[in-house]
Amino acid sequence: YNNSSEARTEFIVAETAELALEHVLNYPNPFTTHTTFMFEHNRPYQQLSAQVQIFTVSGKLIKTLDKIVTKEGYRSDDIEWDGLDDYGDRIGRGAYVYKLQIRSADGLQADKFEKLVILR
Repeated sequence: YNNSSEARTEFIVAETAELALEHVLNYPNPFTTHTTFMFEHNRPYQQLSAQVQIFTVSGKLIKTLDKIVTKEGYRSDDIEWDGLDDYGDRIGRGAYVYKLQIRSADGLQADKFEKLVILR
């Protein structure tokens, strides 16, 4: 029948069986009222504990977000933040650093640091 086709497959290659964490970002960035944190991992269909900690550039912790994520694929994009600190106050405009950490049920963990910018 001489039918041809093309297909594309994306995957994360880990050097070991460790928990892999890649492509950590938040969108939109910069933002004014809310942003969503996204990441890719190598544990589809497994429950992962995700934690995002937002810090000032001087290292002061201002917000902690905890979420349990279970995805069919390798990408998680359902951690949202409204730009408020742990006390419910709006934080000022500027650059901030965040740490995204994931932990699997078997105790493995991975983390990455990234930056975000708030425009108000």
